[in-house]
Amino acid sequence: MSQNNSRMQRMAPPPARGPRGGRSGRPGAKASAVRPATTSDWIAGARLRTLPLAVAPVLIGVGAAKVIEGVGIWHPVRSLLCLAVAVLLQIGVNYANDYSDGVRGTDEFRVGPGRLTGSGKAAPKKVLAVALTFFGLAAVAGLILVLLTQYWWVLIVGAAAIAAAWFYTGGKRPYGYYGLGEVFVFVFFGLVATAGTTYMLAGSVNQEAWFGGVIAGLIACAVLMVNNIRDIGPDKQARKRTLAVLLGNVASRIVFCVFLLVPFGILAVLALFYPFAWFGMFALLAALPACVITLFGKTPRELITALQLTSITGLLVAIALGAAYAF
Repeated sequence: MSQNNSRMQRMAPPPARGPRGGRSGRPGAKASAVRPATTSDWIAGARLRTLPLAVAPVLIGVGAAKVIEGVGIWHPVRSLLCLAVAVLLQIGVNYANDYSDGVRGTDEFRVGPGRLTGSGKAAPKKVLAVALTFFGLAAVAGLILVLLTQYWWVLIVGAAAIAAAWFYTGGKRPYGYYGLGEVFVFVFFGLVATAGTTYMLAGSVNQEAWFGGVIAGLIACAVLMVNNIRDIGPDKQARKRTLAVLLGNVASRIVFCVFLLVPFGILAVLALFYPFAWFGMFALLAALPACVITLFGKTPRELITALQLTSITGLLVAIALGAAYAF
């Protein structure tokens, strides 16, 4: 009898595993038992806590444009379109990451908030369709901007931004899996978003926009870094080599603090010429706790709190600097 049992065990099929041979992501649960995504799940999938990263460079860019154009000249329609492009692109990136990480099996090891694709709450094709919809809306807003300004060459920049957003975690060799995510964030959610806003409003880019873009970009990198610090263990299992994975637990926490605090040094220099920018230093009330939590935090919940504080920091700094430039 025992021989028959051992023979049956050898013949039994192996337990279900993910695309990379990891856990299925829903231990002990059948696909049919997963609750379908609700409206709140889809809203959560947009990851609203990251949206300040899209708003911040636009605020700075609008202020920098005022330095060029002078008092009394405003472009509310173009400013709102710049904001729409940035926000829609950010949401599109979030859903695209949800889709790409989910179908790769990366999210099977995830310890943070659940994802639509990885959790099985939404079909991958639906998540992809939503991501492409937001990319499309961003493209439409950008096209309207180009029609209003006649800066046709900017279409190339817009196409590059959408392509970079997709290939962050999409495609056969996503660069986000090779430690280059911060490069994309710094360039497109820092320099391009800030300088691009200024250009679309004023027709040129000044040093105020570039300095502001560096500030916005570094804080955006800090948000990405603390998010990836939380997932160092799971990302190693999924073979996702983020910058946090490559640097290691201790070094990545130090780099996070550098990303978050260097902007305040730049802000202090700018405040010598634009005194209202000193009010941005109040954002240290959020930045310093974020650094302390990241340096010593051990649980995912603590690091999510640090991420939220970092996003708030970016928005507060942008409001102060944008106002300093504008007024």
